[in-house]
Amino acid sequence: MLEKLKEIKARYDAVIRELSDPATFQDQEKSKELSRERKQLEPIMEAYKKYKALLEHIEDDESVLRGKDEELKAFAKEELDGLREEQEKMEESIKFLLIPKDPNDDKNTIVEVRAGTGGDEAALFAHDLYRMYVRFAERMHWKIEELNASFIGVGGIKEISFKIGGDGAYGQLKYESGVHRVQRVPETESSGRIHTSAATVAVLPEAEKVDVEINDADLRIDTYRASGAGGQHVNKTDSAIRVTHIPSGVVVACQDERSQHKNKEKALKILYSRLLQHQIEKQNAEMDAERKSQVSSGDRSAKIRTYNFPQSRVTDHRINYTSHQLQAIMDGDLFEMIEQLKLADNVEKLRNL
Repeated sequence: MLEKLKEIKARYDAVIRELSDPATFQDQEKSKELSRERKQLEPIMEAYKKYKALLEHIEDDESVLRGKDEELKAFAKEELDGLREEQEKMEESIKFLLIPKDPNDDKNTIVEVRAGTGGDEAALFAHDLYRMYVRFAERMHWKIEELNASFIGVGGIKEISFKIGGDGAYGQLKYESGVHRVQRVPETESSGRIHTSAATVAVLPEAEKVDVEINDADLRIDTYRASGAGGQHVNKTDSAIRVTHIPSGVVVACQDERSQHKNKEKALKILYSRLLQHQIEKQNAEMDAERKSQVSSGDRSAKIRTYNFPQSRVTDHRINYTSHQLQAIMDGDLFEMIEQLKLADNVEKLRNL
């Protein structure tokens, strides 16, 4: 562990030197990348400093034990027991700090929520999930931007895409990808029977052009007249945009804005992020061929969570974690759930390290 920490210290010193180099200021992208790396390494450096001081303290006490002063030896022996216990705890926490960080964790995120099986009740649940993530983002003081949406008359959502901008947004929300199942009595159910319906959630890291290379020749862009609610302008101009990435077959449509240009901009933003997510899923599939991760953050077909309203219970099936704070969770209090998922993922990564 000490050798690993020394390697990281050498890298941290190199980053500081590069940031101090006047030439770095001329390259904004490089400067931004180095600043991000420094921020990631600082907690490890702080832990390394304390760990190194602790080891020196232990070494001093051990040298006293090799001496002849019995009074000092008794004091050092008593102190060593506490120091070694502290060393164990510190090494345990440093192990978690040494887990390789997902480079996408600090990115903004694009979240897509779609109604699944269950008709109108599924659309209403999709709307509840959308509200849950918006309320969580508000608690985190993040920015929310709706990209594309399709609503149904009962107050439900057929599908919606929205961007959440904020420090670590993707890293906090990435474990939400998958099928969310709800068990409750719909408002329209007169007999009081519990219905089960579902919605799917996809959480994508917002991609920059440097993350994904797209050849313009691989894009087919179609314009068409928008339909549905949204004001008179929607049906009068060919402002809606459909972008198809021919090699992958990924299709993104956007019609929420008045202008063709803005719709195209939003559609491309979603397209880049979906393609980046495809890259991540491919990498995860390659890693999972060697090991099966306990916490999945990318499989949209997996049933990950059940919201049982009659029993006020939320269960995450990946880690067998149950909370009885359903109303608080639906109101955006996802902090404990996310921490449990992160902890399970880190424990699994430690096991594989």
